Amino acid sequence: MEMIPAVAESLEMDPKKKLKDFFGFNEFKGNQEAVIRSVLGGEDCFVIMPTGAGKSLCYQLPAMMLPGTAIVISPLIALMKNQVDNIRGFASNSSFAHFLNSSLSKTELARVVDDILAENTKLLYVAPETLKKEETMELLRKIKISFVAVDEAHCISEWGHDFRPEYRRIRQMVKEIGDVPLMALTATATPKVQYDIQKNLGMLQAKVYKSSFNRSNLYYEVRAKGKKEQVHKEIINYISKRTSRSGIIYCLSRRKVEEIAEMLKMNGIKALPYHAGLDAKTRAHHQDSFLMEDCDVIVATIAFGMGIDKPDVRFVIHYDVPKSLEGYYQETGRGGRDGMQGDCLLFYNPNDIEKLEKFMKDKPVAEQEIGGLLIAETAAFAESSQCRRKLLLHYFGENFDEKNCNEMCDNCAHPKPKFDVTEEIVKGLESLKSLNGEFSMTHIVNFVIGKKIDSIKDYNHDKLPLFACGKEKDKVFWKSIFRLALVSGYLNKNIERYGLLSVSEGGEEYLRNPVKHQMAVDVEFESVSEEDFENFRMESVCDEELYAHLKDLRKKVAKQKGLPPYVIFQDPSLEDMATKYPITLDELANINGVGRNKAQKFGQAFIEYIEQFVKENDIERPLDIVLKGNAEKSVKKKNIILNIDKKVDLMDIAKQLGIDFEALVDELEQVINSGTKLNIRYFLNQFLEEDLQEEIFEYLRTAEEDNLETAFQHFDGEFTHEELQLMRIQFLSDVGN
Repeated sequence: MEMIPAVAESLEMDPKKKLKDFFGFNEFKGNQEAVIRSVLGGEDCFVIMPTGAGKSLCYQLPAMMLPGTAIVISPLIALMKNQVDNIRGFASNSSFAHFLNSSLSKTELARVVDDILAENTKLLYVAPETLKKEETMELLRKIKISFVAVDEAHCISEWGHDFRPEYRRIRQMVKEIGDVPLMALTATATPKVQYDIQKNLGMLQAKVYKSSFNRSNLYYEVRAKGKKEQVHKEIINYISKRTSRSGIIYCLSRRKVEEIAEMLKMNGIKALPYHAGLDAKTRAHHQDSFLMEDCDVIVATIAFGMGIDKPDVRFVIHYDVPKSLEGYYQETGRGGRDGMQGDCLLFYNPNDIEKLEKFMKDKPVAEQEIGGLLIAETAAFAESSQCRRKLLLHYFGENFDEKNCNEMCDNCAHPKPKFDVTEEIVKGLESLKSLNGEFSMTHIVNFVIGKKIDSIKDYNHDKLPLFACGKEKDKVFWKSIFRLALVSGYLNKNIERYGLLSVSEGGEEYLRNPVKHQMAVDVEFESVSEEDFENFRMESVCDEELYAHLKDLRKKVAKQKGLPPYVIFQDPSLEDMATKYPITLDELANINGVGRNKAQKFGQAFIEYIEQFVKENDIERPLDIVLKGNAEKSVKKKNIILNIDKKVDLMDIAKQLGIDFEALVDELEQVINSGTKLNIRYFLNQFLEEDLQEEIFEYLRTAEEDNLETAFQHFDGEFTHEELQLMRIQFLSDVGN
């Protein structure tokens, strides 16, 4: 493109001077200056720059320097608002930057249009969905456009982690506006994605600026995703050690987002949910709360964070396994954008991989193949015992020496034992070479271990001399070997053919001159089913010595209060205390069968005793916190309590809930055990005279054990088990809660 006079004139202005005058920075970072000079020169350019490296400056500064308005096509309303607010902080007036999207009212829209037509706006952010509207195109044809920037350009590629069909029409829409320079920017692009973006935007000849993907200040860690309560406790412990620090937790479903956010709030962590199911006003409010530090943790689907300029996010947790490594890299890239350390924790469960694969079963075959490959890459990253930084950068086509990781991933900080695998790499490469073609890793592994499945027999590979040459090792070992060979450059991966592998030139050279390689075998994670995950209760061992002391203490407190010991705390509650060692009333309130009221009423002596016991015996508590659940918010329990307050007949309550009377009585016991007061005398009065109720109460006050059968025998069957159980519930409510 020929340089127009206005552009040439603007080049006389020094970008460094403008950087200092406008943004207050003395120096550019990385490729920023080269990109900006390219844009000022009217060239098309493609910018691949990791999150936190300053992509937005690459179009913000030239927009300010060039005549006309720069159009920035951006995928999220949240991103636009955040960037516009940010740039207005540097500009002299609010008309300098605007956005056009569906969130604007008619009045706001009219003001934006007036500012654009008056040539007061240098930066205009537009959603792709808004850009395709005829009224938007009509407006843009009336103004001088300096250039068009496509931010988060990976959305163009069907191979990208956030595919957006609207992005595929951008080139056509830009052409309708006029012949203007085009720039595309992304923080994640494998070679395949890069080519796909450039081809779709018609910019194969564009200047490409590719920065290193290495974020040296991010620490990568993968943990096994065990049972639900266990993971929740790990998360709370993890965040509790980072008090008042900002963090993001990513989940794949809206339901999970709400559940985790609620769980965090109940455990004293300032957290808010963010997902597409919330209305725009709520989403904006939650985002602003996070940016303004009124909230420490955002629990979100992947819709949150794209382009959000919050530099001090100290941790990023993936509760669910991401759909792709691009997505993982982009999302972890929200952490540590100020250059300080950011911690990235991924919880991994192979069952999550299976669920992701099932979600794709109704999609077209080609899309299933692409999605399956992306998911397999994520699984390989999570399961690997190699340097995670090396694996991640290799995925983006960048070589990295793991010695430079500086123990900033769990595999380098806590390396597993390594052993020589030179012979096995040779055996693996020779095996693949003998297949005479390109094959998936699964196929190659099955060939080496000698698994006679249909796909092996279809190719007659079970007849080849090297079939089962590695049968003495399992599939986890051979997967580790082939992943190591891939990262070492001994294998080619054909992305066009869904990641099929073949021996590379480097692999051929290795077979001629093998060099020594050491390896730790990858981790085989236990697959936890959804049912196990939901129904799990922590298994633990009761401290028998503490349990015996607590029983003695209960007897002492009961004597002081003039109550039977079981009214204070029942045996299962003491067992739970002797397992979890609660040392605050809040922790005690979450012990099985205690609740807030009972903790306040009887708990002080117990937590003081337990704290002393922990100190004297140098006990490391299982967790510093006791996870608070939201059982008290159960709809069923709420209905029961409300109906009893209204004096509804218990029989009618059971019928309304669709349960039998016996089940209702069990529910009443649970409500009482959680420390809630109930008054069911209105029901008891229907079949038990007041003096009979007092007789039963007198027995319960003096009973040495909490046993209904003993009570039944004491009264020679004068009262039914059901009547005694209901009276016991009322008694415990009156004297214990």
